[in-house]
Amino acid sequence: MEMKKIGDIKTELESLDVLQLQQFIDAYKVDERGGVQKLVNTAEKRLEKYMAELTRTESIKKYEKEYDNYLYICGIDEVGRGPLAGPVVAGAVILPKDCDILYINDSKKLSAAKREELYDEIMEKAVSTGLGFVSPERIDEINILQATYEAMRQAISKLDPQPDLLLNDAVTIPGLSMKQVPIIKGDAKSISIGAASIIAKVTRDRLMEEYDHMFPQYGFASNKGYGSAEHIAAIKEYGPTLIHRRSFIKNFI
Repeated sequence: MEMKKIGDIKTELESLDVLQLQQFIDAYKVDERGGVQKLVNTAEKRLEKYMAELTRTESIKKYEKEYDNYLYICGIDEVGRGPLAGPVVAGAVILPKDCDILYINDSKKLSAAKREELYDEIMEKAVSTGLGFVSPERIDEINILQATYEAMRQAISKLDPQPDLLLNDAVTIPGLSMKQVPIIKGDAKSISIGAASIIAKVTRDRLMEEYDHMFPQYGFASNKGYGSAEHIAAIKEYGPTLIHRRSFIKNFI
């Protein structure tokens, strides 16, 4: 029987789903051609990476498994506590018990493209999601910590069904009746909190990109409202916009 061309084998590998890789490896590991062995090695590395991610994902379900007797477990996280401009945004996510989403992590550890991809998957597969927004004006009025709590309560209130357990990134939210479990660096330790951090981050980043069209001098698309040197220079030159937090920029104006 005529041997397959290496180019054809490469095309075959590129078209495979990760679950088909072992079959590919078994089929071609006996082919002694150097080019084919390189492709087998590529398949093995891809499969190894996938298996490592499966293991990591299982490890960040630790808290969800520990509190498995609760029916609806909600992860909650916020983004935007530190910027000079824009709202603080909270995300709340209830994932299904048999959640099969891979690559969820602290949103800051993921590329923008990966966050966007995961956002779509989380929104599609979650039992429920909620978002909370607190404006710069409100942040100035009540301070950033209270504004963060307000955004979190708002996000949770939008969930249907309502959760009976909250897994929080580091904080205990006042004014809520359900059980709360604060977890330090929770967005990297709990799949539910990680999912919440991703939907909050993507939502806020998209909002800041919209504000960039309205106020192009400040570079909001790139700095997302954080205090980059260029952003601070723009505040000094042009003054604050409607979305600047006055209590955060008093040293610059």
